[in-house]
Amino acid sequence: MCECLFVYICSPATDWRPVQGLTNRILNVSSHRLFLLDGFGDLGALRSVLFLSFFFHFVVSLSATSLLLLVVVSNQSLHSPMYLLMASMAAVDLSLPLFFVPDMLLNFLLGRRSISLIGCLLQMHLLHFLGALQSTLLVWMALDRYFAICTPLSYHQQMAPRRFSRFVVPLVLRNAVMVSLLVGLAGMLRFCGNVIQHCFCEHMALVELSCGPTSTNSLLGLLALAFIPVTNFLLIFASYVLIFGSVPRSGRAGVRALHTRVTHLLVMLVSLAVVLVAFLSYQIRTSLPVSCRVFFSSMYLLLPSCFNPIIYGLKLHKNCPKFFKICPKWLKKFSKNFQNYTKLSQNYRNLSKK
Repeated sequence: MCECLFVYICSPATDWRPVQGLTNRILNVSSHRLFLLDGFGDLGALRSVLFLSFFFHFVVSLSATSLLLLVVVSNQSLHSPMYLLMASMAAVDLSLPLFFVPDMLLNFLLGRRSISLIGCLLQMHLLHFLGALQSTLLVWMALDRYFAICTPLSYHQQMAPRRFSRFVVPLVLRNAVMVSLLVGLAGMLRFCGNVIQHCFCEHMALVELSCGPTSTNSLLGLLALAFIPVTNFLLIFASYVLIFGSVPRSGRAGVRALHTRVTHLLVMLVSLAVVLVAFLSYQIRTSLPVSCRVFFSSMYLLLPSCFNPIIYGLKLHKNCPKFFKICPKWLKKFSKNFQNYTKLSQNYRNLSKK
């Protein structure tokens, strides 16, 4: 029987098309380099409603963060470490939606869904790094308040750039290494499918398309969750425990300084709530609709960018009237320059006609 099988296989009349088709399917497993983003694909015509909702959040985020940055930059009295950290948070909140919301809106409106593997990994790296930088900035702001309340005499020495860099450099390197490992390991996978059930390149949404085992990716994702957001919130919690313990000894000055950080507590609670909802949405994905999971993970990136500048704007409400007094002067100068330009252009036209 073995001899007959050998003769059949070696026979030139043997039909190799089924074997070639199987070989092509095996080779195509590793050939997916173009993906389709299919977030909220099951909603159909309701995607237009989502377009309006996300466009509104996008406009609010851009306008609020731009205004907050302009207020801090235009006022010399706000060039202190606390307000510079606020401006840094606003810069992150301004840049984070730019990397995924425009493509999401084009997807809703025009059906533009394709993205290459390199573009997907680049977007994933930028989004995860900036998201980690958001929570890391909260740690630095908590340290700023700890030095201001617990050690007010040495506050300026502790917040000097050289001394404060010992808290900045290790955390930034931690974020860069963890995110690079997470994205690099995801890029080494072989993908059986090319339809990402998401509006942008989210890590778990891409890993789910892998043909092989993804236990290493899941373990690295848990480690990244533990080392970045969980560790950051533990550091923030520890700093506020120390701050609350030192307020009775510092008197009214400590109470006033603590009142100024109520906005920071609000931002921390909002960020923590959104992170937990986004994480739990993937853990209960068997019973939760895909659209709800995509919505929560999208809000994880977009919601803090909308609320952070509004909450921090409460701290700047005393400086906003000064800013809005400056704005009319700028508008008057712009209108005068524009009128002079129109007069000069009109005179030039009249001379050219003559």
